[in-house]
Amino acid sequence: MSTLKEIKQATDYLRDRVDFKPEVGIILGTGLGALVEDIQIKYSFSYKDIPHFPVSTVETHSGKLIFGELSSKKVVAMQGRFHYYEGYSMQQIVMPVRMMYLLGIQYLFISNAAGGLNKGLELSDLMIIKDHINLFPENPLRGQNIDDFGGRFPDMYDAYDPNLIALAKEVAKEEHIDIKEGVYAGVQGPNLETPAEYRYLDTIGADAVGMSTIPENIAARHIQIPVFAVSVITDLCYAEKLKPAAIPEIIGAAINAEPKMTKIFKGLLKKLG
Repeated sequence: MSTLKEIKQATDYLRDRVDFKPEVGIILGTGLGALVEDIQIKYSFSYKDIPHFPVSTVETHSGKLIFGELSSKKVVAMQGRFHYYEGYSMQQIVMPVRMMYLLGIQYLFISNAAGGLNKGLELSDLMIIKDHINLFPENPLRGQNIDDFGGRFPDMYDAYDPNLIALAKEVAKEEHIDIKEGVYAGVQGPNLETPAEYRYLDTIGADAVGMSTIPENIAARHIQIPVFAVSVITDLCYAEKLKPAAIPEIIGAAINAEPKMTKIFKGLLKKLG
């Protein structure tokens, strides 16, 4: 559990050490941390040094909070995120989103690695998330509502901001990037799904599946921060292409897609007012 007091203490720790207000928060998923190389870094903090901040236990997640400039915008980027399967509570998982809000962000960009369920997806494709299906066994808003962050029953009609999606499509066209759009299903993990579960997810309308993003999205929409999210397709989960998963191949597919994702994020930042 991350209490409002703890979130404010973590925020105050950073405010005392950072002399600008970030406009955009960025959460970087598995194999996608190299975007940080394009940031003009002003400050970098190890997660373990921030009071009450969780520490990523996944070896492909660096565990650094980066402050700097990207496409002339002030950003704060999470190089590595937290997952429910690591044993953290949902409140701990979304603590960074709430902290970034208190620091001043106006938009949240999220990336993740996901399995492709739609037969129109191929390895290293980018899929803009237009909607999601929440299959996590827990919700970050369960429990007493924190009124500082929003009302008891936040609306999720535009969970992923249509204006940001439209701008990202413009960027993709300008950069000659073939980008897809679809519905993301979020599951607990850490095991990958069985063939029957993949068929189930396809049947209920999911185009891709992963183990993150939805908790952060819910927390951001509770605060009414517009969200843009993109999945990198790192393995194919429909019958014709399904095979035993190899984690190095999944990481490799994410790394191959990273230059495209970086162009989308940088171009989208440029188009913000």
